[in-house]
This record gives sequence, structure tokens and C-alpha cells, in this order.
Amino acid sequence: MIPTTTDVKPPDSPEVHTGPLIGVLVGAAFVMFLNETVLSVAVPALTRDLHATAATVQWVISGYFVAMAVVLPVTGFLLERFSVRRLFIGSLTVFIAGALIGALAPGFAFLLTARIVQAAGTATMVPLLMTSVMRLVPPHRRGATMGATTIVVAVAPALGPALGGAVVDGLGWRWIFWIVLPLALAVLAVGLRVVRAPAPLHKAPLDISSLALSVIGFGGILYGLSVLGETRAAGPEVWAPAAAGACAVALFVARQRILQRTDQALLDLRPLTDRAFTVALVLAALMFLVLIVTGTVLLPLYLQSVLGRSSFAAGMALLPGGLVLGILGRPAGSLFDRFGARRVVVPGSIAIAVALALYASFGGGTPLATAIGAHVLFMIGVSLLMTPLITEALSALPEHLYGHGSAVLNTMQQVAAGLGTAASVTIATLASAGDTPDAKGLRVAFLCATAIGVVLVALAPFVRGHPTRETAKIAHPQEAP
Repeated sequence: MIPTTTDVKPPDSPEVHTGPLIGVLVGAAFVMFLNETVLSVAVPALTRDLHATAATVQWVISGYFVAMAVVLPVTGFLLERFSVRRLFIGSLTVFIAGALIGALAPGFAFLLTARIVQAAGTATMVPLLMTSVMRLVPPHRRGATMGATTIVVAVAPALGPALGGAVVDGLGWRWIFWIVLPLALAVLAVGLRVVRAPAPLHKAPLDISSLALSVIGFGGILYGLSVLGETRAAGPEVWAPAAAGACAVALFVARQRILQRTDQALLDLRPLTDRAFTVALVLAALMFLVLIVTGTVLLPLYLQSVLGRSSFAAGMALLPGGLVLGILGRPAGSLFDRFGARRVVVPGSIAIAVALALYASFGGGTPLATAIGAHVLFMIGVSLLMTPLITEALSALPEHLYGHGSAVLNTMQQVAAGLGTAASVTIATLASAGDTPDAKGLRVAFLCATAIGVVLVALAPFVRGHPTRETAKIAHPQEAP
């Protein structure tokens, strides 16, 4: 549906109630991102119930990341083309449809379809949330507000394994969807009353060539990485789609640089010309990579395969770290508002590197309490990076690039997650004595993650040291190269 000019109201319109609007968007994003990792501990149960191999079932996780990476580059265009209300209703409706398909899925094909549909709805919600905060919240309060909102980006995925383990052990995997479904319907019902604020609308035509290149490019790379994670061998089924994807991404970038001269790009890449945005983007992608690798892949494998814990116990062991991340999200944003990014990001990166080094020391005799403590330390570090980096990156941009900047951030995070998931499983398996990751293989994978933590520490001082300025000097649309 094409938005009309009646959708457009200034941000200070009396009909725009910022608090309730952002609260509803936070609730929607929380439900959606909880769904992202809730099946991470259900692979054994799915393998048994669906009569499929673990490599096949793993696609319910990998396929989610692939679908997210395919849809995310389009969100910059959508955020300019449609109002906040219509994007909210559309994305949540798509997500609800996916949840219903998953709850009724008779086999693996329908389950995978459900996850892809859910990912398509989720991909729009977080950029919508971030862009709304940047447009509606005054600059001096953005850090604290973003701290509260970015909780959903990290806490919900952190809580997913705990919820998934409890539901799978007690009720069965289908109840994961039956529980999510009424939550999403409730958020939609509230949102129909609350979400009224529009986004500035820009009626640029949809460039079909860019859309096709985006799907082939990001989908091909993530598909190749996912196959690598399953086969543990770089055969034609890995490098062929990855190479085709890389070529398509190169063409996609070239085409966006041409289209952005007339402000018609599907994904405007001008945010990458700003140094502050690019530095924060790289750090955020690396942070998200190690977060997904440890929280959804390596630690659950270690707790279940090496320490012999159940799905529920493994999920509960990750719960304290997720709660700490939620508690520290807003304080970290307030520190950013007061001191700027550098003074918060540097100690946070050190905490992450130390925690990853502790992971690398784990063995068969490591007490569970030690594993939980290291995870809590890791999440403290993540809380000091996540909010400042996201707010710093978007605050460096002028308002008309908020949507595209958010799309670039989230696309890079999903690509990093796909790369980390495939690489970590491959490394852990190849370094193990058998076909299943053991203590030795997991230690090697943790060491590789520790190396990324060291890179974080090295790059953290390059983040801007002063408090956020409202906008950055960036090329005007007509002056873009």
C-alpha cells in the first residue's frame, strides 16, 4: 500500500507520543529476537521428532540468519518509503504468520519455511526501532534511550536458549511457537492503538536490479558459509554460492554508488564515508560475531557435550549473563551520554577479551560456576559496547541517512553472525578427535574467538572520545560521489 501525504506529521505533533510508541516497538522487537535463538538448544529434539539429520535440522538456525541478511539491505528503502505504522503492522503480521506455520508444521520443510517467514518480519523491526529513537529522542537522551531499546538486540537472544530448553524438555518444541504467537498478537493489538508516528517519506522507485543483486549477494555468501558449517569441507557447494554472492555484492555496491547520486539507492552507502560510523560499525560487527559464536554455538555445545548438562540446564546457565546485559543496558547508555563512546568501549572490550580467554581455558573438569562467571563477565563487556557503538554510529549521520545507517549496521551484524556460526562449528569439529566437537576442539574455537577479542581491544581507542554530536558533516545527496 502506498503511503499518502496524510501519513506525514512533524515529530513534535501532539499525536506523536514518543514513550508509548518506542515502548511498543521495544516489545515487538523483544518477542522477535527472543525467537532468533530459542531453537538453538532444540536440535536433538528436532532431529528425533522430524526424522532428519542434525546437519539438516541445523538449517532452522542457519536459515534464519540467511533470511535476515537477504531482507535487511532492503530495510533502508522501506524506512523511507513507508510510515512507521505501516511498517510495524506489516513486519509483525509477517512474523505472526511464520509463528503459526511453525506451530502447525507437519515436517522439516514447513518448519524451515516458518523460520524464514519469521526472519523476514524480524529484519524490519529493529532498524525501525533504532531509526525511530534517532528521529524522536533529543540528542542528549539518545544514549540512555538506546540503552533501553538495544536490550532487545542482546538480552532476548541471550534468554532464548533458557526459554527454549525449558519448553523443549517440558512441553515439546512446537510449544515454542505456541508461546510466541499470543505474545506477538498482544503486541500487535497494543500497537494498533499506540503506533501513530510516521517516518519521513521518500517516494523513490524500487530498483529491481538492486533487489536481485542483494538477494543473490548476501544470500549466496551466507548460504555458502552455512553449508561450510555443516559439511566441514570447502567443496563446490560452498565456494560456488559464496563466490557468486561476492560478485553480486560487488555489483550491488557499484550500483548503489550510482543511484545514491540521485537519492534513489536501495541501500545508501554514504554512511560508510563517515569515519566515526565506520569504526563503530566494525567494532559492533566483531562484538556481535563473538556474542553469537559463544552464546548460541560454543557455550551450549560445551555445557551439553563436555559437561553433560541437559538442554534446560545449559539454557539456565546462560540466563545470568543475559539478565546482567539487560540490567546494564540503560546505565551504559547514560555513561555514553556523559563521557562519549571511547571511555565506555575500551573497558568493555577488555572485559570481553578476558572472558574469551577464560573460555579458552575450559576443560572437562571446569566447575559450572566458573563457566557462568566467565559468561557474566563477557556480558558485562558486551553491555559496555553494544549501546555506545550503535548510538555512536547512528549519531554520526544526518537524519536522512538514519534508516540506511541502521540497515547497514544490522546487515553487517547478520553477516558476521553467519560467518562466526559456520567458522566456529567447523574449527571445533576439525580440531576434535571425532565427528562431534569435544573439549579440545572447543578450546581451539574459543582461542580463535579470543583473537577477535584482542582485535576489539586494539580497535576500541579509535572510537570518538567526546560525547555524541547531533550530526556529522557528510556529503549532501547531490554531492555524493
